[in-house]
Amino acid sequence: MPIVSISLNDEILSELDKLQSSMGFTGRSEAIRAGIRAFVSEEKQKADLSGNIHAILLVVHNDEFDHVVSGITHNFEDLITTHLHSKIDKEKCMELFVIDGDAEKVSTMTKDFQINKNMDTVKLVAL
Repeated sequence: MPIVSISLNDEILSELDKLQSSMGFTGRSEAIRAGIRAFVSEEKQKADLSGNIHAILLVVHNDEFDHVVSGITHNFEDLITTHLHSKIDKEKCMELFVIDGDAEKVSTMTKDFQINKNMDTVKLVAL
């Protein structure tokens, strides 16, 4: 099996260790492989979307990045039927988008949030 090196900050490493322990993984590599499998599976599911779809997009971020969310949101106004913004912690915000539109454009919107390192969580649920 090939070896791949990655760099993780202390916060992510601590979270990984907690997951390893609580979920019963025998090591960090096993936990990371499980996470990658889940990510690949989710991306394959999104790639199979086509035509006009209805979806919910959940984004969690620090409130200092509201402007980033606004910038991405502005580019996809034609897809968004509802947008809820909620403060969920001292500095954490949750955005909930109800989306209706072309699957390819929904995927692009989702990717724009996913590739932005300032977003903590990005989850698309296609209906």
